[in-house]
Amino acid sequence: MKNFLLYIFTWWNKQTVGTMWWTKRFGEFVGEDEFGNRYFRTKGGKIDPTLGFERRWVIYPGYAEASTIPPGWWGWMHHRVDTPPVDEAYTPYAWQKPHRRNMTGSPGAYRPKGSVLAGGLRPRVTGDYKAWTPGD
Repeated sequence: MKNFLLYIFTWWNKQTVGTMWWTKRFGEFVGEDEFGNRYFRTKGGKIDPTLGFERRWVIYPGYAEASTIPPGWWGWMHHRVDTPPVDEAYTPYAWQKPHRRNMTGSPGAYRPKGSVLAGGLRPRVTGDYKAWTPGD
């Protein structure tokens, strides 16, 4: 019962009942990325009269985190390209890193040298400046 209520009332965890209904009625599956995100559009690429373009949406496998959308799918979702990445043969260059989600606010976040949260000690002051004191 708890899982059922969480499914109904939590919009940030998977899809809502309304999204599930809309997807079954009007959606057409386009593809899935390496993170398990599933991408949909209106059936047949039909143009929505109120928007003037086709609707495109994503259903996340768990917590709804927009930074888990890889660059190719991001371009398709935002109508920058018309063909979804599953229809293209793309091989990344050797210098390109794989997509990672935004780690801000998590233990995996970037902590620069000298940051209080980095766990290390700040570098010693070199004396190349004079500290300000009030009244000087």
